Amino acid sequence: MKGFFNNQKVDAKNLNEVLKLTNKILKVLYVLLVIVGIYAVTLIFKEWKIISFILLLLKIFSPFFIGLIIAWLLAPSVKFLEKRGINRVVGTVMVYFVLLVILYLTTTSIFPLLLSQVNEFISTFPAIFDSITAWSNNFVDRFRDISFIDVEAVKADTVASINGLVASLTTDIPTTVMSLVKGLFSAIGVFAIGLMVGFYLLFDFDNVGRVLLSMVPEKARKDAMGLFMEANDSLLNYIKGTIFVSLIIFVFSSIIFSLAGLKAPLLFGLICGITNVIPYVGPYLGAIPAAIVAFSQSVTVGLVTLGGIVIIQFVEGNFIQPLVMSKTMKLHPVTILLGLLVFGYFFGIWGMILATPLVAIIKSITIFAENKYKLLKFREETEE
Repeated sequence: MKGFFNNQKVDAKNLNEVLKLTNKILKVLYVLLVIVGIYAVTLIFKEWKIISFILLLLKIFSPFFIGLIIAWLLAPSVKFLEKRGINRVVGTVMVYFVLLVILYLTTTSIFPLLLSQVNEFISTFPAIFDSITAWSNNFVDRFRDISFIDVEAVKADTVASINGLVASLTTDIPTTVMSLVKGLFSAIGVFAIGLMVGFYLLFDFDNVGRVLLSMVPEKARKDAMGLFMEANDSLLNYIKGTIFVSLIIFVFSSIIFSLAGLKAPLLFGLICGITNVIPYVGPYLGAIPAAIVAFSQSVTVGLVTLGGIVIIQFVEGNFIQPLVMSKTMKLHPVTILLGLLVFGYFFGIWGMILATPLVAIIKSITIFAENKYKLLKFREETEE
């Protein structure tokens, strides 16, 4: 028996292929396990209403969280001034002064114009609904030759549905406006308190990180610090890049919409800029309202508006986005789309907005765990 085993030769090439195949299968299983785990945690959060509880805490402590986010975003600017020899307190005051000036100019110049354009947009509702009614009637008229379709009844139902929608909007708009005004004043108060909290946190923001790090067990602090720094840099660059790109989209969209003759160009430019935060699908969501209103005005305005949107998105997708965001979130498009689907399904529009940074954080944690514990790596031994 011993001689039998001694006479057997091990095929190193086949053994390596088996090990590589096993390695790939285990990697796929690990990824599936991570996906199932995230899905299970999401279901648990939903069933136990943990998300509702977290949202309640966020609402109660929202001024603190707003201040923390403001201090986090402004901390690099204060550090930059500090490296140039400016005292941290003086640098904090300077940065906050610039922020308050920007907020003041935005509030006193853009907001009143934006409100007037909202009123202008509301005044176009009758024309929009008339255009939709005319288009739907023309579309239905094409089926007059089909005997089993009662064209007049379909047209009457369409007109009744549109009139019902107009009546409901007319009734709901005053209530909606009042609730928005109340919510706006409440949000302004919360944001003002958040600004004050952020101002004091920014004086010694580094200590905030040290306090949070002290809550981690001492053995894990070094690893936690590395993971935090990596996630922090990625998120900070992503947010800055997103804000910059959205601002560009807002400005150029507003200019093109104005040149096209679209009513309320600033409003629709703002919608395009905000929805651009959502990767891939956001630009199309922002373009739909502008295109509908533009075509309700005239075919020329609609075509020019649609052409402008296409040009802006082409330039943004092929030049601005790669240039600004190339070193931020290194995520595959399929990964981003899957994140949008999952988080959008469970958390709606806010889930879609936060999907990309959350997926990036999950990726950072996964890569850290892989580098730390070698979960997916197997040593391939070959016989010489």
